[in-house]
Amino acid sequence: MDASRAIKDSYEIERIRRANEISASAHVAVLKNIRYFTNEAQIQAIFEGTCTSRLAKKQAYSVIAGSGENAAVLHYTKNDELLKGRQLVCLDAGAEYENYASDVTRTFPISGDFPSKEAEAIYKLVQEMQESVLMRLKPGVFMLDLHVQVAKVAIRGLLSLGVLKGDANEIYAAGTYRAFYPHGLGHHVGLEVHDILGIPILRYGSQYASGHMTTQLLAPCRPSQPPLEEGMVYFSRYELQRAYLSSTIHSKYIDEKVLEKYWAVGGVRIEDDLLITANGYENLTTAPKGEAALEIIRKGHDSC
Repeated sequence: MDASRAIKDSYEIERIRRANEISASAHVAVLKNIRYFTNEAQIQAIFEGTCTSRLAKKQAYSVIAGSGENAAVLHYTKNDELLKGRQLVCLDAGAEYENYASDVTRTFPISGDFPSKEAEAIYKLVQEMQESVLMRLKPGVFMLDLHVQVAKVAIRGLLSLGVLKGDANEIYAAGTYRAFYPHGLGHHVGLEVHDILGIPILRYGSQYASGHMTTQLLAPCRPSQPPLEEGMVYFSRYELQRAYLSSTIHSKYIDEKVLEKYWAVGGVRIEDDLLITANGYENLTTAPKGEAALEIIRKGHDSC
């Protein structure tokens, strides 16, 4: 039963596609109004209201509308803090349509322009992380190989920004990159937002204790199999101070003076729902991101 849910038929795909279309309209509604909002709660309200008006009366999961350092909290659902003075909003929200889920995340500046070079740099790094996966995504590719690739892109980018220091291979072997990229690349989407399947899409092996995953026991991408591709970099003050800056293993690879400039960025996450096809993939998520999203924010209520 679990394995049969991994491969979606045309009926299921169309419902996931429709869930994504509704989610996209709700994300656009947020972008058009974000410059006029003062509280995270307003983001949640307009997102849920837009979905309901399009007959998606349930969310696939609780709306995550984290601004500033709240964006570094993976499952932040308080959604009740003021937006004033915050650099970015991480909106992780997806509608459910006829029992099928979508999972969509977009991160954007409240003003429509990046308020700091640090925020823009991290956004571009996460874009690069996701794009490095998309160009390789096709049947037979192992998700764990892609996860390792993305981790190395993150390490290279954080080294270039000065957040990390030292040798890239040593940082990977130590697992220090997990301070900023703390979980796996993706998961299945279907009747549940984290859908089940017979073989785990990512499975931690014996090397997890050293900070990264093995290349064993990994489910490959298969046609009609919609995993969720994720790109993300977080600056979780609590987690970094608790597990990394206090560790002799990890702290030597992190430049605390440079890191101080990035706390206000919070975190950047981009998530799309991708359908694996015979020749590659189809992106079922149509919510604007990057420059397209920024343009909608700048135009505000004047956007089409």
